[in-house]
Amino acid sequence: MGGFYIDWSGELVAFFAFAVVMIVGAVLMLTLTKVVHMVASLAAVFLGLGGMFVVLEAEFVAFTQVLLYAGAVTILLIFGIMMTDHQAVQREPVRPAHEIVSAVASIVLFGILFYAIRTTEFAPSAPPLQAGVDNAMEIGKQLYTQHVIPFELVSVLLTVAFIGAIVIAKKEAE
Repeated sequence: MGGFYIDWSGELVAFFAFAVVMIVGAVLMLTLTKVVHMVASLAAVFLGLGGMFVVLEAEFVAFTQVLLYAGAVTILLIFGIMMTDHQAVQREPVRPAHEIVSAVASIVLFGILFYAIRTTEFAPSAPPLQAGVDNAMEIGKQLYTQHVIPFELVSVLLTVAFIGAIVIAKKEAE
C-alpha cells in the first residue's frame, strides 16, 4: 500500500524545529499583552529565521539576521518602549463571524500558496555553491569593490536617521 513517506534528514528536522520556533513566536507576538514580552517573542521569530538561513546554507545572511534583527532591532524596540509612555493594549470584543472569516481566508491563502509552490518549476538563477567556498568572503569582496559607494551612502543614511530619532525623542521629552 503506497503511502506518504518522509525522509527525515537533519535538514528537514532543523527546518521543522525552526518553523515551530517562528510560528510559536509569531502567535505569542499577537496574543501577549505586555509589550516587552511581545518584543521577546519577535526576537524568537528573528532567531528562527536566522536558523532557516543556516539550513539554506546562507551563513552570511543568517549572521546578519541574528546580528541586526535579533540583536540591534530588538534592543532598539526595547529602548523605544522604555522611552515612551504606553498603556495596556485595549482589545476589541471578540466577534465570532470575523474569526471564522479570517480562519477560512487563512486556510484558502495557505492552499493557494501551497499549490503555487508545489507546481512551480524554479530555474536555477545562479550556479550552485561549491563545497569549501566562503560565501561571506565573496560578498565582502563584492561589497567593498563594486558596491562601495552604495554601502557608504547607506551608512550615512542610517547615521542621519539615528540622529533624527534622537532629536525627535529629545523634543518629546521636553
